[in-house]
Amino acid sequence: MVTLGILVLVLWLLREARKGANLSYDTVLTAAIVGIPSGIVVSRLLHVIDQWGYYVQHPAEIIGAGGLTIYGAILGAALGIWIYGRFSRKFRFGYLADLLVPGLILAQAIGRVGCILNGCCHGFETDILCAIIYTNPESYGPIGIPVHPTQLYEIVYLLIVFGVLLSIRRRFKPDGSLFLIYLSLYSLWRIGIDFIRDGTPFLFGLHQAQVIGIIILAITVPLLAYRTRWVKSRDSTGDSTLPAK
Repeated sequence: MVTLGILVLVLWLLREARKGANLSYDTVLTAAIVGIPSGIVVSRLLHVIDQWGYYVQHPAEIIGAGGLTIYGAILGAALGIWIYGRFSRKFRFGYLADLLVPGLILAQAIGRVGCILNGCCHGFETDILCAIIYTNPESYGPIGIPVHPTQLYEIVYLLIVFGVLLSIRRRFKPDGSLFLIYLSLYSLWRIGIDFIRDGTPFLFGLHQAQVIGIIILAITVPLLAYRTRWVKSRDSTGDSTLPAK
């Protein structure tokens, strides 16, 4: 499901390029070649840090893909693509980031389907009607215990955010504003949902994702307030097509 999500994201960007975005197919594919491995590396790194108590006793398992974090994938891929953009000067990172946000949200939703099937990222025990019960002994979920389907909650939330951001894209300037809005909305979600989601306390009793979410909000909200503005024309492109500086 992670692989399918990545494929959907790349196809989304190729679709945007085909529809007339100031982005070549080569740039999209190169960004994918750079962003995918950097996302995986940082995603794995944050997972290892979060579960350091385990990996310090099993160092041979540090290298692998058995545990990944969505935050690490997003931030790692963004960092890799930003570095690529700075050196290649073929695009502005904010311009590309705004184009990929809807595809990124779809990719996340698809990835969470994998979490449901795998049994990971589940919520606490509950007796609500929509609780999920894992019965396969190979599942990462608790066997025979009804838990909050937090993965499903997130899929629904992401699809709502997808619809909202798709309807307001190109209504905010400067470039990168939509990406900041997405990061803010997802950070708010993770801070809240992790109160009912299984996880390891990381700092002050909060999960690692909650701590990262608070840090991201502390950065994105002031940036949005300071530099983002609503524009009337949905087709306004400003100077986003200029080469990166």
